[in-house]
Amino acid sequence: MSLRRVMGVAGTLCLLAGGVAAQEAADPGTGAILRGLDRIDATTSDIRLSNGQSTKFGDLDITLKECRYPAGNPSGDAFAYLSIRQKGQDLFDGWMIASSPALNALDHFRYDIWALRCTLPGNVEDPAQQEAEPPAPVERDEDAPVD
Repeated sequence: MSLRRVMGVAGTLCLLAGGVAAQEAADPGTGAILRGLDRIDATTSDIRLSNGQSTKFGDLDITLKECRYPAGNPSGDAFAYLSIRQKGQDLFDGWMIASSPALNALDHFRYDIWALRCTLPGNVEDPAQQEAEPPAPVERDEDAPVD
């Protein structure tokens, strides 16, 4: 076997091993919350969709196919698979990542759409969405000097 072939096989194996190691386990959400920006009107709107549901934003048709979040960390990120069409023409079909909206973005002169977070099944708690307990009151020492 030639050295070139051996190096090619070794390189391919390294690429395959690296791709598997880089994948992160994800759990399915029940839907997603997106944000839409209309640049001409200078308005934003939050859009709540369930998996498989479609809605209109301006003259865009937005379909959420699926939303996933990192396993065991629902507030860590959101991966939303969206299909966006305008007047029957495909504008976007792919995954949007909440923590990196510019990585795979909708390219449109008027509208901007990005993923905020996944909605969660009823049996999953998101620690970031729970209310924090109020801090304990501070006790004053009445004999201490006041500045």
